[in-house]
Amino acid sequence: MITKAAVLSEINNPLNIEELIIPELKEGQVLVKIAYSGICHSQINEIRGLKGEDKFLPHTLGHEGSGIVEAVGFGVTKVKIGDSVVLTWIKGSGMDVPSVSYKRNDGIKVNSGAISTFLTRAVISENRLVKIPAALGLKEAALLGCAIPTGAGTVINTANVSSGKSIAIFGMGGIGFSALLAARIKGASIIIAVDIAEDKLIQAGVFGATHMLNAGKVNVLDFIMKITDNKGVDYAIESAGKIQSMETAFKSVRDKGGLCVIAGNLSHGEKIQVDPFDFIKGKHIIGTWGGETQPDRDIPMYAEWVLSGKLGLKDLICKVYELEQINQAIDYMQQHSVGRVLINMGEC
Repeated sequence: MITKAAVLSEINNPLNIEELIIPELKEGQVLVKIAYSGICHSQINEIRGLKGEDKFLPHTLGHEGSGIVEAVGFGVTKVKIGDSVVLTWIKGSGMDVPSVSYKRNDGIKVNSGAISTFLTRAVISENRLVKIPAALGLKEAALLGCAIPTGAGTVINTANVSSGKSIAIFGMGGIGFSALLAARIKGASIIIAVDIAEDKLIQAGVFGATHMLNAGKVNVLDFIMKITDNKGVDYAIESAGKIQSMETAFKSVRDKGGLCVIAGNLSHGEKIQVDPFDFIKGKHIIGTWGGETQPDRDIPMYAEWVLSGKLGLKDLICKVYELEQINQAIDYMQQHSVGRVLINMGEC
């Protein structure tokens, strides 16, 4: 069986659309017909070589998506043929099969790993799949693989934001908007959106931000202190992946318990600086691993929120491309796209 895939063969070069031979399923693997895949800045960093040396070239990419189960390997009990599923990089229950590889027609191996979603059909480890209701649209479901679990999970699980509290979100991409939606659901009284793109800030207002700050035009820290009567926010989430925004996010949280969560990714080797005296004043800074998401618990919850209208995802999708246009999609992502860019695999 053949799959079409976007393959990274050389760092800093466009992805190649290739036909690959699908291997036989191993124990614990599942063949999924991909419907939609999201594009995350993590993949862009990988393509641009910003994560350091890449020892696995050539390889496929993509770590969030949706699709339909087409075949299951021996021992798989979590999903069955015909199930609608979310594909996520975050490990859940089920067998963990860390590697898979495809072959080009000339026999050259193309690496893939436990999950990859820039393919029309993909072999996925059982523990990277979560069954969802068939009633949930597969387009919106793709966001439940990374954007929502990481962004909303950072608010709900990592920071445990409570009603009436204040929060500043730095970087209004897929993760930042997801965090904003969750902060609104959790009842935060002050939600400050920070970015350098006016169109993103306008959208943040639509999604429920109470204040929008353009970091390219104002002193963000001064404005946050003004908004909070010089106390600082209870929580800050950094999802822009920039040194300055990480440092400002930490400075913006209040003394005696303010929490800054770093969700963004810096380039390999970059570092931030913090004043250790801020720790003495009771400020906290932590990282997050996928919003501390437990996929089998959280993704079905988000799916029910979408179906009930509590969590609206349609406006979070800013543009949809075909697989053959994936390099255009990646370029668009880097031009301050508002929300999440999806790839329509055209298979479901």
